[in-house]
Amino acid sequence: MQTGDPAMSDPAVMDAEALLAGYAAGELTPLVALQAVTERIARRNGGINAFAVMNPAALAAAEASTARWAAGKPSGLLDGVPVTVKDLIDVAGLPTRRGSRTSEATPAAADAPLVAALRAAGAVIIGKTTTTEFGWKSPGDCPLHGITRNPWNVEHTPGGSSAGAAAAAAAFFGPLHVGTDAGGSIRIPAAWSGIVGLKPSFGRVPQWRLGAFGHVAVAGPMARSVRDVALMFSALAVFDKRDPFSLPQAPRDYRDGIEGGVAGMRIGVLASPGFDAPVDADGLAALEEARRLLESQGAALFDLRVELPDSSGIFSKIWGAALARLVGTIPPAQRGALDAGLLAVAARFGDVSAADMLEAEALRVEAAHAMAMADYDALICPCVPHAAPLAAAPVPDPVTALWEDWAPWTFLFNLTRQPALSLPMGVNAAGLPVAVQIAAPMYRDDVVLRAGRAIEQGL
Repeated sequence: MQTGDPAMSDPAVMDAEALLAGYAAGELTPLVALQAVTERIARRNGGINAFAVMNPAALAAAEASTARWAAGKPSGLLDGVPVTVKDLIDVAGLPTRRGSRTSEATPAAADAPLVAALRAAGAVIIGKTTTTEFGWKSPGDCPLHGITRNPWNVEHTPGGSSAGAAAAAAAFFGPLHVGTDAGGSIRIPAAWSGIVGLKPSFGRVPQWRLGAFGHVAVAGPMARSVRDVALMFSALAVFDKRDPFSLPQAPRDYRDGIEGGVAGMRIGVLASPGFDAPVDADGLAALEEARRLLESQGAALFDLRVELPDSSGIFSKIWGAALARLVGTIPPAQRGALDAGLLAVAARFGDVSAADMLEAEALRVEAAHAMAMADYDALICPCVPHAAPLAAAPVPDPVTALWEDWAPWTFLFNLTRQPALSLPMGVNAAGLPVAVQIAAPMYRDDVVLRAGRAIEQGL
């Protein structure tokens, strides 16, 4: 990744699988790994601003994990691995501020379902990462915590709304990070920050409480490799009755079969997400390189054309109406503390009627049906329209930015609820990351990971 990074023997820059192998061999302990990560954060985070709050209980958790490994009794897939959680998700004992000055600093009383799953897997939660206010946009800043910056070039944004998670992964502030994604908020920052981000099938990772975009939003893993994403996903993908959409599913290690390759797969190159979505020359070159790598490994690539409704119109209405409803829950006296762009979107969509929303939902399901009926094992398409913009760039019209500059290629898969992965494909001439997006039919998260791993190995 970035030039000047320390040797991979430094625990702070090791992937999760390498840390676990070191623990098992007795060559490394969770306590040493945590110390290396926190020392790196202390040195570098001042210029990046990836964290909303650090977890003072992390040291005790690492000590307990170190004792379990010493006794030969590790507990769970992630025992002793440092992880972060996005600050839209409750972690018991830490506040959930959601990037907003209107939120309370009161610590959460209980863990969200996915946080409980991480603790059950033995993960060491080192802190909560920054988010855009209530997760509403793609540039990585918020009124409460300010601007989060891209480790590849701090003049640029890492993307959002999972800004801190992407920046933390790219800066080697631990190997595993949880983001959320209602229209691209895992995949966009993953693409702009040169990491891997998985938006799982809807319902795979339990959530509660549900946020403003509950019927299209998911939580998922972000890491520096496909295998680490699969590892974390294996811990997160559990049933929890608190989430009424949580899928009944048996425990599974999503690394099983991930090295199976793509020989014989029919992989479509999606021509359009339902409208004329923009993408620059770097994005098209990354797409062509992914196509070449998949074909070289035995996949059959073809141009995939699906008759879709205008996904930009559908998503804009769902996004805007949800934000209008959210702003309506904020006491009028506090609304002046909200992000000005958030207020502008809420004002624009404040008069969306129930009939309008029912129409949008019907079209959402139509899009999902069209994608379900198409004949493909997986598909590839652009992930973002261009590389990461400047961190402090103004956004005069957030609605137009949504489908021109931020999420034109990502929000389709929130509407259809399919799994989709952002995979880094190197850097452009300016030294900024470029990426490709991989999707698969509903519930075939394993196929997305397998195809992503095949491309990753070919790079």
